[in-house]
Amino acid sequence: MSSTFNIPRLVVAGISSGIGKTTFTVGLVGALRARGLKVSVFKCGPDYLDPTYHARAAGTTSHNLDGWMMGEEAVKRTFARVSKDADIAIIEGVMGLFDSASVRLEEGSTAEIAKWLQAPVLIVIDASGMARTIAAIAHGFAGFDPDLNLAGVIANFVGSRSHLQLLRDALDRPPLLGGMPKNSDRKFPERHLGLHTADRDSISERLLAQWADIVHEWCDLDSIISVARQAPSMDFSAGPQLTAYQPKCRIGVALDEAFHFYYDDNLRQLENAGAELLCFSPIHDRHLPSVDGLYLGGGYPEVYAEQLAENVSMRREVQRFARDGRTIYAECGGLMYLCTSLRTLDGTSYPMSEVLSGRTAMCDRLQALGYVEVETVRDSFLGPAGIRFRGHQFRYSNLEIDDNSITKAYAITRWRGNGLLMEGYQVQHVLASYVHAHWASNPAIPLSLVETCAKDTGSHLRK
Repeated sequence: MSSTFNIPRLVVAGISSGIGKTTFTVGLVGALRARGLKVSVFKCGPDYLDPTYHARAAGTTSHNLDGWMMGEEAVKRTFARVSKDADIAIIEGVMGLFDSASVRLEEGSTAEIAKWLQAPVLIVIDASGMARTIAAIAHGFAGFDPDLNLAGVIANFVGSRSHLQLLRDALDRPPLLGGMPKNSDRKFPERHLGLHTADRDSISERLLAQWADIVHEWCDLDSIISVARQAPSMDFSAGPQLTAYQPKCRIGVALDEAFHFYYDDNLRQLENAGAELLCFSPIHDRHLPSVDGLYLGGGYPEVYAEQLAENVSMRREVQRFARDGRTIYAECGGLMYLCTSLRTLDGTSYPMSEVLSGRTAMCDRLQALGYVEVETVRDSFLGPAGIRFRGHQFRYSNLEIDDNSITKAYAITRWRGNGLLMEGYQVQHVLASYVHAHWASNPAIPLSLVETCAKDTGSHLRK
């Protein structure tokens, strides 16, 4: 079934990574909310961290839109569903506007998402030490792809208001719609290749308000809103309506400082398939909730390894849950928690839940980064052998398996790289991997997972 949808929207793109897209997006969302507008916000690509900044600024969940993992129709459906009650939608890009895993194709790029959503684009340019050159850069980006609507420029790292005026005088089309002053005191803290998670301890409400004030003072907000309103109506496939009226099972979702990397679409698909999701904390809770299965997502278990180790009762309950043949699905950080131990960079080893006989160790360099496609080689609660789905990896740890009886259920193909990687560690009804999966690439998977939890372990729903 096809539907038509319209909402003011724009994409905030950059000429490269590290150009200040997130800072401007956060400030823009705050400034729009100060105008009384309800803002829906999105992040292109697989990133988990930038959306935490969006969520703080918008007061609502930020959703990922990933062209390679989700496909066009799933991207459009997610965008329409999340934005339907909003006044305006802001989509932050990934890397540079035209960057993707391929130097020849746009698949997985910000430009691809902008064209699918027919959204005008604001390009953020590092204008430090620059005057007329900004026109050459802007004209080059505007002319590179005639199917893309590059509607405005934001000059970042400007030295003064007079510098901003010079840039405005130098650039005619696309127009300069504002700038962001150079101010290192107000930078967001960085971690690994991106930002820290935007928790309230590291990012204050005052800092968020300051960025909103800067956008209000240094940018032409009226023109930016006008650009967003130029976006036309878009058509999309509404897709099947799977909302379950009566939950079939309960699934416990690990959610705290150590575990919080989840795609909202994945959680929604579990709910639509009939799961009631109960969040619990492997750090703070002493006992598991009454559930039929566990979903242990990614995060930073290495940062909280000592607290996770000290919660002995929780580690034992997770271990018992697995030994009883109950269903556990784990990704990246969740995999690390299921192992025998976790060694941090200072060389300290901390006991984990001992579900998998293996040890993980943190490294000072990135060990894997990028998109992957998975084909299962064994039957599992995800479905029969031979099912495929897409995801990505981003890790600084390595795993050493101690038990040869642990089977590998995944044959993984990297987007960039040759050969197959065998992974996906399976023991009884436990399946753990470094892959962060996006189930829009195979919606049958959450259906199978929910059916397994409801069938194999018996329902724990309240009567």
